[in-house]
Amino acid sequence: MKRIFFILVGVLLVLQFFPIDRSNPPVKAEIQTSAETKEILKRSCYDCHSNETVWPTYSYIFPASLLISHHVEEGREELNFSEFGLLTQKKQNKKIYEIWEQVEEGEMPPKDYLLLHPNARLSDKDKEILKQWSDRFSGDSE
Repeated sequence: MKRIFFILVGVLLVLQFFPIDRSNPPVKAEIQTSAETKEILKRSCYDCHSNETVWPTYSYIFPASLLISHHVEEGREELNFSEFGLLTQKKQNKKIYEIWEQVEEGEMPPKDYLLLHPNARLSDKDKEILKQWSDRFSGDSE
């Protein structure tokens, strides 16, 4: 049993030396919105949905590094506020409407993210601001 434990620890130590991509590509065309809405998005969404990810210390430790890098990659692929301006107006409107749908359904920000980032939790006021913002674009989202 001790041998298995030491082998496992050894494997985990070796895996620490394999680089995981934690890059932040340049911001190309950031979303344009009010300062109030942008503050909410930056606080609650940007770590996974922008090229301005703040990589916490634990993102350098395997296996957390692999998991977090994968989440950020998926998040940027689905919605990237740092490249939002490159989308057509119709796609931007649709994404804004989808943001509210995700928030309303309690899917964003994800609960596991909130465990380690409680400041990303959306207050009722934050949700109301996002809803009003989304409502301005919902007619063009279809």
